[in-house]
Amino acid sequence: MRASAPISRINSGNDELAEMLRRLDAECRNCAPLTPLKCITRCNVWKLKNELRRLRQTMGKPNFIKDLFNVLKNETRLHILNAIVKGSYSVDQLQQKLKKAGYMHSQDTINEEYLRPLMSVGLAAEVRDEYYATMFGGRLTELLGNFPEFANVLPAHSECYEEALLGALLAGSKTLQEVKTLISPIIVSRVLKRLKTADLIETPEEREYVFFFKSRRDPKKEILSDTERKVYDNIPEKGISVKKLAEKTGLSVRRIYKYLRGLKGKKLVFTRKTPRSYSLTAKGKKLAYLLQELQNLVEETWSSSEQVVRSEKS
Repeated sequence: MRASAPISRINSGNDELAEMLRRLDAECRNCAPLTPLKCITRCNVWKLKNELRRLRQTMGKPNFIKDLFNVLKNETRLHILNAIVKGSYSVDQLQQKLKKAGYMHSQDTINEEYLRPLMSVGLAAEVRDEYYATMFGGRLTELLGNFPEFANVLPAHSECYEEALLGALLAGSKTLQEVKTLISPIIVSRVLKRLKTADLIETPEEREYVFFFKSRRDPKKEILSDTERKVYDNIPEKGISVKKLAEKTGLSVRRIYKYLRGLKGKKLVFTRKTPRSYSLTAKGKKLAYLLQELQNLVEETWSSSEQVVRSEKS
């Protein structure tokens, strides 16, 4: 027999979880169940509060966010989570569902490798040998729908340095030295390589780091050819790379270098090497925002669990 409707299916619309709790609390106060057992077995308010109590214990662990991200970085787990959001399933039923999707696993493997990890971070629960998504699991699944490749884009079983750096880059690009203040210098190159390979961050080509600037020398003191004048006039106060200067003037990069050498000889321009910087690609921004939303959901759920604890003490 199927378990009663999972809490993940309570429709809260765009309400905050805390507001939904207050609304359900009001319903609870006006409820008059025939027996306490009926209240416990059928009341969604009781189930939600009980779930939040358990989640509070789970989320209180120091490495919860890291554990949550690592659990989610598994395609089979996410496939199961998407299934149990819609209803409760036994292990046997999940095995059949996975077979149809091309996943061949024993029931022991499904239980130990996929269901247990989902339950360990509060995404799934079990009642009478049937598994369903918790309210937290249901809301999290909705967020993951905006980034279908989440399970495969970052390394599993990691310390989540990649996730931390993506979050930091949301505020703007970082130089290599700035990145090293966020992540241990020992692993920086490895983390950056993973993110670049996954097309999540980008950095300008090597030539882009050398910028040309106008000096304070008066150009009227020098005799310039028309092309030299064109190149000189297109150098902005903030400086410019050779590639950008070629685009502005319509000249080839080779010719730009030729005229810049002449201008440097006349002490009208000078070069400055800017530090290498890293920024998010469009894909990287999308993932970074998703990671931020997941953390916000955890914080909101934690706050709601505090509300439950306070209301029970008062």
